Amino acid sequence: MKGAVQKPAGKPVKKVVLAYSGGLDTSVILKWLQTTYDCEVVTFTADIGQGEEVAPARKKAQMLGVKKIYIEDLREEFVRDFVFPMFRANALYEGTYLLGTSIARPLIAKRQIEIARETGADAVAHGATGKGNDQVRFELTYYALEPDIRVIAPWREWNLDSRTALIDFAEKHQIPIAKDKRGEAPFSTDANLLHISAEGKALEDPWEEPGEHVYSRSVAPEAAPDKPQYVEIEFAHGDAVAVDGKKLSPAKLLARLNEIGGAHGIGRVDLVENRFVGMKSRGVYETPGGTILYAAHRGIESITLDRSAAHLKDELMPRYAELVYNGFWFAPEREMLQAAIDKSQENVAGVVRLKCYKGHVRVVGRKSPRSLYSLAHVTFEADRGAYNQRDAEGFIKLNALRLRLARRGKR
Repeated sequence: MKGAVQKPAGKPVKKVVLAYSGGLDTSVILKWLQTTYDCEVVTFTADIGQGEEVAPARKKAQMLGVKKIYIEDLREEFVRDFVFPMFRANALYEGTYLLGTSIARPLIAKRQIEIARETGADAVAHGATGKGNDQVRFELTYYALEPDIRVIAPWREWNLDSRTALIDFAEKHQIPIAKDKRGEAPFSTDANLLHISAEGKALEDPWEEPGEHVYSRSVAPEAAPDKPQYVEIEFAHGDAVAVDGKKLSPAKLLARLNEIGGAHGIGRVDLVENRFVGMKSRGVYETPGGTILYAAHRGIESITLDRSAAHLKDELMPRYAELVYNGFWFAPEREMLQAAIDKSQENVAGVVRLKCYKGHVRVVGRKSPRSLYSLAHVTFEADRGAYNQRDAEGFIKLNALRLRLARRGKR
């Protein structure tokens, strides 16, 4: 029978920690784990700034018989220990994606493992499907932190292969279903403090432009204010620490930039990306605050970072971004790259002024007590001996030597 319980093979599971949102999918998973594995389920709900009320997850978990329920506010840890280190690298996947979903998964998975240790659980479970990247990101983190943990991925095990099947299962087991969840969703979303993504269903045709109803964190650029807004962001050691002169915690700072960026239609991206599992997918992303932060960080680096260090960072960035996208946050190579990147940020301090207008943000000013910019050397006016222009002749000839020899060899 469709959705019938089949006892899994292998060693019995005693207790499992489930990444639980309280929505239809994870509520079905919760009950499915209880009935299929005949085990205790511990639920973990993380508030990482998704903008939805997480408290109802407790009530729903209690109704389903869960005794140990973890609901935690991880917004500050998320931005401080995951988003900010990634932004020090100026990470962009495939030149466009600011990795909003990718960077959230290792934090959730890390906390699941910690809870498993605290509660004596022998397994962890997630609600990611067998087609996407998230299953990889969750499980690579699980195994990196707890090599022998048992991982349960229901979407790869059960035969509930449609929304109708999920609803039937929920009704059979008296799991409450919100009225707006009974119909087929036009697209799926994932949100946190850094971004919100939309993909699937109505967005699967890459030729069709997304409707305005897809966007929830930003106004349409056409509807943004006709007057630009200027914002100043202060940096210390490569991390943003203040907006318009006001010191803010990491999470509050990013939330403030989200407000500014969203009001001006900044941070919308429509892209087709290459998933780690091998297929291409179309995604629509909104990253208003992150887009401003990215521009600002590159702006402060432009006057504080040595040329060769900056160029080397740009060479390393695609590899770093790929590691984050693919789920290797806790891999030694990502940590090695992070150490090099963090070293480069020691003198990345100062203030950047940006102009936000009609969906765009650009740097219009930058200053730093650690600035490497020398007006005495670059001025078109008399430099009073700061730079001897005659030195350029030997510099050019030395660099041209191999080119001249190569040309002579072709005669």
